[in-house]
Amino acid sequence: MNISKDELDGLLDAMILHADGISDLLFITGMPMQVEVQGELQPFTSAAFPPVLTSGFIEQLAKIILDDNPRLLADLKEHGSCDCGYTLKNACRFRVNTYVQNGNYAMVMRHLKPLIPTFETLNMGPTFHEIIKEKNGIIFVTGGTGTGKTTTMAAMLNEINKTRNIHILTLEDPIEFVLTPVKATFSQREFGRDFFSFQKGMRAAMRQAPKIIFIGEIRDRETMEIVLNAGETGHLVFSTLHTTSAAMTVNRIIGMFGADEEAQVRERLAGSMRYIVSQRLIPAKNGTRMLVTETMGSNLRTREAILLGENEGRRLDDIIEAGAVYGWHSFEQSLLKAYEQDLITEETALLYCTNKMKMIQRIDGMSKQRVKVPTDSLTVDLKMHEEEKARNRSKLSP
Repeated sequence: MNISKDELDGLLDAMILHADGISDLLFITGMPMQVEVQGELQPFTSAAFPPVLTSGFIEQLAKIILDDNPRLLADLKEHGSCDCGYTLKNACRFRVNTYVQNGNYAMVMRHLKPLIPTFETLNMGPTFHEIIKEKNGIIFVTGGTGTGKTTTMAAMLNEINKTRNIHILTLEDPIEFVLTPVKATFSQREFGRDFFSFQKGMRAAMRQAPKIIFIGEIRDRETMEIVLNAGETGHLVFSTLHTTSAAMTVNRIIGMFGADEEAQVRERLAGSMRYIVSQRLIPAKNGTRMLVTETMGSNLRTREAILLGENEGRRLDDIIEAGAVYGWHSFEQSLLKAYEQDLITEETALLYCTNKMKMIQRIDGMSKQRVKVPTDSLTVDLKMHEEEKARNRSKLSP
């Protein structure tokens, strides 16, 4: 069947309205159309469209979205995938990845929320108000795909927008949140339309008088080199990395460079890093997903661990937890707090923590504080409960 742009827009509208909390629309050959709701896929059917998708039908959708853009078509042909943005007439926006799988077309459309969230709606702590006060250096937000890194970045930039009369320049692929000036002035540049290389985009940014630079993602050594340089020369740089903790972020950055450069890179990173915020989206008891974070700032101990490397007595995880006075916290501390508030289950806390043994010890310690000395009639029930917990934990062990 042939499909027009208006028909595609109507389909996307209907899919977004299918349920609350939709994050992605999936078009995969041999499957029905699907929507992801709170991390779970659900089929979407419409009498006007095929119940099972064909490669040809998805190709038609992709042609409308790619709009004969030569760069996107070249990326799809040469690399098997391409990224772009797509906007409906009602201003609903998507980040689109078109790709080939098993020789067939496929497409995933990330639904971008029109309103930029606030720290309060994201349930971010007071530490984030300190983070945005930085005037230079580098702030990393890290996490896996779909954990809301760009959303966190947009919230921070918009808070700065409310208070500072400065020029903020962004390099994005594609632009996800359109930032409306309040006090700040924004230059939002999109890869493939406004610039054609992140390395060249960063070099040009240094001549465009920004106080803050946001680069959507650091993907290679060359871009990291320029980011380090910008952080050392008076700019405040925000960026994201696909890493799952602060310690892993440091290792990933150092690993981008050769062994002969390690000492110099450690010194530069120790001097320019201001904060690393790592985040995960986890299932909550109420059926939604909630954000948990790990936050590490810069002090004498973190700089020493970055500069000299970690050892038995100098571990970033321990330094983070000792930095609670600064508002820093580890994933274990965030998860334990959520568990204590009865927002998540014990199983979720163990699945999403970094150090499982430490998490088990802390949950056990919390349970012992809660449980009073049982009467004889409760002793057997308590023993059975502990045995059930042990069995569940064994299932989670690798």
